[in-house]
Amino acid sequence: MRGRVQGTGLAAVVGIVLSLSLLAAGPASAEDPLYVDWSTMLPGLTTGFDANSSNVCTSGKIQCVDATVKEMTKRYDALASTCGHDTIFAMVYLRTTEEYRRSALEPGFYSDTPFINHEDAVFASYYFNAFDAYRKGNLANVPAAWKLAFDTAAARQVNANTNALLGMSAHINRDLPYVLWQIGLVKPDGTSRKPDHDKVNDFLNRVDFGTEGLRYDPSFNLSTSTPATMNMIVAWREQAWRNAELLRSTENNPIAFAAAKAQIENFAVSESQALKVSGLYAPLSSSASRDAYCAVHHDDV
Repeated sequence: MRGRVQGTGLAAVVGIVLSLSLLAAGPASAEDPLYVDWSTMLPGLTTGFDANSSNVCTSGKIQCVDATVKEMTKRYDALASTCGHDTIFAMVYLRTTEEYRRSALEPGFYSDTPFINHEDAVFASYYFNAFDAYRKGNLANVPAAWKLAFDTAAARQVNANTNALLGMSAHINRDLPYVLWQIGLVKPDGTSRKPDHDKVNDFLNRVDFGTEGLRYDPSFNLSTSTPATMNMIVAWREQAWRNAELLRSTENNPIAFAAAKAQIENFAVSESQALKVSGLYAPLSSSASRDAYCAVHHDDV
């Protein structure tokens, strides 16, 4: 961050770090709304990392990851009983973050675990903000790749695997370059943070969704340990790092910077469009059987 917040057109990112007040929040109830304007609950802090901060997310404490998991759980629980098609990505992201927490507790897994904990919260905030803006009808603040994912889920146009992949594509291809650029690509000593970025691939390769997705769609079989899926994720994450470097190298040139942002947005949308086409229900078919199945099985354990 170099001690400052950098603009991306996503001003809502200022103040996104999760506070200890989230840790004290009560469990979700059946009356909880499908979105929570969570950003208004947080202190107006920058996204800069400060290991000495009293804020658990600014300093990257494990409690920050706990708070993020709690927020994801609340949102997932609210969606699950609706059988909405955006439930799938909420589940996938929650289980992925839980696996991240396990990796963060492994001594030596990352060279700078607190920084990656901080990144985890900043990254999650992009999904929270996009989801909340979409639910409120504030579409001007919904990035195009996210709008495509949410619109597709709302229209019930694709299978569960594709719902998950559309969320993953929007989050990695669109959000991650901005997150990496904002929080910084190098350590204070000038060495690259790329090794820790690449290390994330190791934990992603062991995320296990089990049979949970089958509660919502009997065809769900997505696994990040599948070579085709993992190779795609690794390629997306590599591209995200390169796009973050592009943002960094052009940030003082308004024209080049605008072009870099347009490149990121366009790539994210094109990847998502291709995924959507691959997962569309066949002509004369629909999600009706999936939705009927979910109505019966969404509470299965």
